[in-house]
Amino acid sequence: MIVTVGSLPAPPGNGIHIGPLELRAYGLMIALGVLAAVTFAQHRWAARGGNREDITALAVWAVPAGLIGARIYHVVTDPELYRGRWLHVFYVWQGGLGIPGGIAAGVLAGAWVAHRRQLPIPPLLDTVAPALPLAQAIGRWGNWFNQELFGGPTTLPWGLRVDPAHRPPAYANVATFHPTFLYESLWNLALVGVLLLVERHMRLRPGRLFVVYVAGYSLGRMWIERLRIDHANTILGLRVNEWVSLVALIASVAFLLADRRRPEPAPVTAADEPSGERADEEPAGDEPAPGGQSDLPA
Repeated sequence: MIVTVGSLPAPPGNGIHIGPLELRAYGLMIALGVLAAVTFAQHRWAARGGNREDITALAVWAVPAGLIGARIYHVVTDPELYRGRWLHVFYVWQGGLGIPGGIAAGVLAGAWVAHRRQLPIPPLLDTVAPALPLAQAIGRWGNWFNQELFGGPTTLPWGLRVDPAHRPPAYANVATFHPTFLYESLWNLALVGVLLLVERHMRLRPGRLFVVYVAGYSLGRMWIERLRIDHANTILGLRVNEWVSLVALIASVAFLLADRRRPEPAPVTAADEPSGERADEEPAGDEPAPGGQSDLPA
């Protein structure tokens, strides 16, 4: 049995009781993450001259779509967990949300709403880019309350103490494990800072900051997945999430490198104007309109 001097404690429970009402901590952490992300995105969009209500309108559709997409991704990649008990597919409060599916579905729903409201999609993607890892950083603490998605055994002082009922059978005599939920939470918080620094100090075309987010999140998810010991389907020795993260990382980095090689659009100069009189200039010799007013606005 592995013994550690110090460790992160197991949670006191996975629910919060308010009188007769019980709130599942897993869902509460996700809700808090969504609230923080929407508020942050509203502030960023308003700073760009946009309307805060635009972000609210997008969130109304993107958040439910993201939750549904995340659940579908989890069920599709690990269907054996629900064979013979398919009703548990709807027990979202027990955990099981796949971030890649959630991001994909949420972005598609948000882009659809933006298109309907005639909003520019690339700047909106840049606006929400740092807000997404903020939501993920908060939401990951739901895994702590559920005592799930932890890594292998460790004697590090920040090892996570897991109750015997939640330990895999092969590690029944092990008390502390790598807190991968904490690693991912800290990685996402750091990613928020990196994205803000990139936005401030680098010149990127609209929409590219979101691609940087995809690359940064995928990189962190790859090494965190290597530590986890929970059940997962594998392909050629790698977990499905590792393959998805690898493909997303390669695709996003390749896109950013190719995008940097694209020439900047040439600025429009006076020499590029069509020959002849410009449309916004009043033709010489025209008389003022009746009443002494010009046809052109003042």
